[in-house]
Amino acid sequence: MAQVADTAQKYMGGGVLRKEDPELLTGRARYIDDISMPGMLWVGIVRSPFAHATINTVDTSRAANLPGVRAAYSGADLASEWADGLPCAWPVTEDIKIPKHWPVAQDKARFAGDPVAVVVAETRAQAADATEAVDVDYDPLDVVIDMEAALGDGATKVHDEFDSNSCYVWNLEVGDVDDVFNNAAVVVKERYYHPRLIPNAIEPRGVVCQPNLPQGEFILYSATQVPHILKTTLALTLGMPEQKLRVIAPEVGGGFGSKLNVYAEEAICVAVGRRLGMPVKWIEERSEGYLATIHGRDVIQEMEVAADSDGKLAGVRANLKADMGAYLQLVTPGIPILGAFLYHGVYDCQAYSFTCTGVFTNKTPTDAYRGAGRPEATYAVERIMDSLARKLEKDPIEIRRLNFIEPFNEAREVASGLSFDSGNYEASLDKALEAFGYDEMRAEQQRRRDSGDTKQLGIGISTYIEMCGLAPSQVLGSLRYAAGGWDAATIRCHPTGKVTVVTGTSPHGQGHVTSWSQIVADELGVAFEDVEVLHGDTAISPLGMDTYGSRSLSVGGIALHYAADKIITKAKTIAAHELEVSEEDLEYDGGIFSVKGAPDKSKTVAEIAFSAWTAHNLPEGTEPGLEATYVFDPPNFTFPSGAHLCAVEVDTETGMTRVEKYVAVDDCGNVINPAIVEGQVHGGIAQGIAEAMYEEAVYDDNGVLMTSSMASYRVPSAAELPSFQTDRTETPSTTNPLGVKGIGEAGTIAAPPAVVNATLDALAPMGVYHMDMPVSPERVWAAIRNARGQEVESRGKDTTAAGSGLGSADTPGGDA
Repeated sequence: MAQVADTAQKYMGGGVLRKEDPELLTGRARYIDDISMPGMLWVGIVRSPFAHATINTVDTSRAANLPGVRAAYSGADLASEWADGLPCAWPVTEDIKIPKHWPVAQDKARFAGDPVAVVVAETRAQAADATEAVDVDYDPLDVVIDMEAALGDGATKVHDEFDSNSCYVWNLEVGDVDDVFNNAAVVVKERYYHPRLIPNAIEPRGVVCQPNLPQGEFILYSATQVPHILKTTLALTLGMPEQKLRVIAPEVGGGFGSKLNVYAEEAICVAVGRRLGMPVKWIEERSEGYLATIHGRDVIQEMEVAADSDGKLAGVRANLKADMGAYLQLVTPGIPILGAFLYHGVYDCQAYSFTCTGVFTNKTPTDAYRGAGRPEATYAVERIMDSLARKLEKDPIEIRRLNFIEPFNEAREVASGLSFDSGNYEASLDKALEAFGYDEMRAEQQRRRDSGDTKQLGIGISTYIEMCGLAPSQVLGSLRYAAGGWDAATIRCHPTGKVTVVTGTSPHGQGHVTSWSQIVADELGVAFEDVEVLHGDTAISPLGMDTYGSRSLSVGGIALHYAADKIITKAKTIAAHELEVSEEDLEYDGGIFSVKGAPDKSKTVAEIAFSAWTAHNLPEGTEPGLEATYVFDPPNFTFPSGAHLCAVEVDTETGMTRVEKYVAVDDCGNVINPAIVEGQVHGGIAQGIAEAMYEEAVYDDNGVLMTSSMASYRVPSAAELPSFQTDRTETPSTTNPLGVKGIGEAGTIAAPPAVVNATLDALAPMGVYHMDMPVSPERVWAAIRNARGQEVESRGKDTTAAGSGLGSADTPGGDA
């Protein structure tokens, strides 16, 4: 029998070790590339080297005659396999332009990396050789890379069927925005560019398809974040019965949103497997992934705030242009909209306006990347709050305190029309300032300025909020999102006292097995070790909406909580029957039902599970077994927040910038596992610093990705990063009974403006008030020399945002 947990033991909130780690650390975990099957063939993809070209002919004959090659297909050859194009599940406006996106291009290539042919061979090496032997005759066409140029008159059209490259225009306006701005004492307007980023999950994407043609069944193994969504959408694309497709996500080596998609290679592998009746496999090369996996960000922001003479905000106006790339992937149009309601941040104001224009270009499609819309919003509002403080000659801390929404423990409406669930933003800032030693750091900064030190100190602040728990299905429907925001969990109590949990979330590093075990162990009074968690297989877990947007705990975890409630309710009925008392006479605590006033008369949940299994003495009308499923659709989003402070040292002679100190105080509501929370924060900050200082995808004028490998696309290692000091405040969410909010994206959202604000703070005495990301040594050095009136020697094509005219509208502080 299972061991009975100590009723005094509470697993939630405790730092138990992760259950997942032994397999991961000892090499016993099974990733997609570990899967092999008898007779398995390898798929290779031929990709266009041109960003825009007409495909005249695709000659596969030379490839088909190579040793080991079983088949070679052009886009036309595979056209009959598709019932529809790859899905876009978020048509954000009624008049949005959604181009047909075939898994293999048939008429034109529209970005460098667009699939144009497929080969199938006995080995991976043979497949790679065969891709080189496919002869494609292209007519290169003019390309459009710059968003603003793409919207201009006479611009080359990415899709001929549309009248322009404008994909959609989405608007939100609350209050009398024009009146607020016309009558404001102070108006600050600035322009920012959020660079295009390339995800770098430690495991590239991969697919294995196993067909069972006599039954018309297929098992698809994919390194995906969304097995349930993938199953439904692929069935539509391939015109096959959904119940005949089983999707399994094995261990997945990171995703960060890049595996939250339905990719051409997944559809291709099922189509090829269906044609050949053989298992097939495709594993992405890292350099291939830079072209074929979605990119993130790539947003131009015109940000404007109105305030009184003291700096009290009255209105916010944000106008965005967002690069969609060549096609709309699963949720491409909706990514900017995820931040649309947050451009006032944690600050109170009277009027709010947001507009976003989606733009087609001849670049790799963009889509969700860690934070997805919320880093962009936080960056804009936190940058402009510093500019407002500078304009009014106030400390950036003072201007934030003046504008914070007052602490609240019940949901309240904010300027954009959302209802924030709870928050105490000043408490997080106070704790962060104390840990940072703010006054001492300012004193050291002044000492360096006074002494003319060549290594200047800058201090940056980011007090952020994010919207998580994606979320009420009706709200998503009103935003034209095609799916719901619910999730499901099943708890199965075995007669031996062990427990199996089946969850609709699909972890890829977040520690769900551990956290879900903690929740169930506490709620049912079983041992943590006795809980098994199953996930990522649509045959075992048929109900689910998967993992993204920091939603798993606040939706899937709450479904689990309510499933446990249903278990307890049924167990209480059986316990009362066996103890011959009424249910009202029973108390429940830590997995034990005891009679009030007679605690020796008791039953454990494990004992009830055995009784329910034998069914020898059940109350009339009670079904045998102790199992429950709950599908939870949250009533609201959750809103984690926090304060991050960063100190950077800038060498004014070389431009070298280093993060000297970083303090993060986050409020993610109640915490299930502190170690997992800290790990998520650390990883998020590292990604945010990378975005601020290192990473930027750059294309040349022909649409060729210049940063096409880690040799040119800079991904920092631990050696480039400082130690992070983390802490927490807790304001429980009012959206769910566990009071949890989410933490997976916090560091990536908060870090970029903290780092950039710190860099500009170091350079402010030299007259440098604006710089776009990444704040690389070359960019910092050039800004210093420009501010000093010194000529900057050209070092080749200027690919910086500033060189593209994406700088501030004015210096200092923008327009007034």
